[in-house]
Amino acid sequence: MTEAPIVTVRDLVKTFPVRGRAGEPKRTLRAVDNVGFEVLRGETLGLVGESGSGKSTTGRMLVGLISATSGTVELFGHHIAAGAEKGALNKVRSRLQFVFQDPQNSLNPRMRVGDAIAEPLDVAGGLSRQTRNDRVRELLELVGLPRTCGDRFPHEFSGGQRQRIGIARALALRPDFIVCDEPVSSLDVSMQAQIVNLLLDLQEQLGLSYLFIAHDLAVVRNISTRVAVMYAGGIVEMAPKRDLYAAPKHPYTQALLAAVPRPVPGRARPPSVAGELPSLIDPPKGCAFHPRCPFAFDRCRVEKPRLKPVEGGHAVACHLHEPGGNRPPAL
Repeated sequence: MTEAPIVTVRDLVKTFPVRGRAGEPKRTLRAVDNVGFEVLRGETLGLVGESGSGKSTTGRMLVGLISATSGTVELFGHHIAAGAEKGALNKVRSRLQFVFQDPQNSLNPRMRVGDAIAEPLDVAGGLSRQTRNDRVRELLELVGLPRTCGDRFPHEFSGGQRQRIGIARALALRPDFIVCDEPVSSLDVSMQAQIVNLLLDLQEQLGLSYLFIAHDLAVVRNISTRVAVMYAGGIVEMAPKRDLYAAPKHPYTQALLAAVPRPVPGRARPPSVAGELPSLIDPPKGCAFHPRCPFAFDRCRVEKPRLKPVEGGHAVACHLHEPGGNRPPAL
């Protein structure tokens, strides 16, 4: 019997009103467009795409930092509908946490790191002062920092150490699911590897599940179990990590992999594409990627493809992989 997912997202939509010039009607920016996925216990789902594709907005909706416009999220068996997040999330609040991209801006510069880590414990309440302080020292040691550094301020730490503090704070209430919003993008390469290894170690020790948001496919490859690729607010491909990197099916995924500076001798590189993300206020008709796609044909310009399974847990939103799609050899 297959284990039920701990996170299920269905038809998630987030729109933002955009003011035009004086006398012009208000318009709508569709940042997330009917996104759906599942996260299983103990796995990491990597969510990748260019800046502006809707990755961070999706992650923030899962933990209630912003409200969804429509759609549903099921967390640990609790159904959370758009517009009713506040009360429903209170039932599972301690079981999901968020690690921010910039550890310097996510920590109060006037608060000692021990108090920053203990803040979730203070909000939850029920602990004696001694138990609280012991838990903070335990968390510092768990993320590879000295147990005695809780009296220092954030500016006294390096960027990598500050991110470890952010991770320690996220672990304070012993969560089951953590959204990591580009947690290594502001760090140098050697520190990125250390933080990724830390997250993997914590996952093994504590049985954590992650939604790991990033734009760097090389980083995602090292930590993810499965990978979902976002473009212009929607998921265009989702597959187990090995399948996606070995045989990407969507032209956009191929383009992302082509941009990774890791050439393989004797192996042809996937085709790359030029151009930028389309406007989310006035997106193109049909497939949002068709203006940049070297394989686009007439159907792509008028009909939006849906994410459909193709083989072995691999799903893709592309007319090239449907009957009559004239699939090119490169795919």
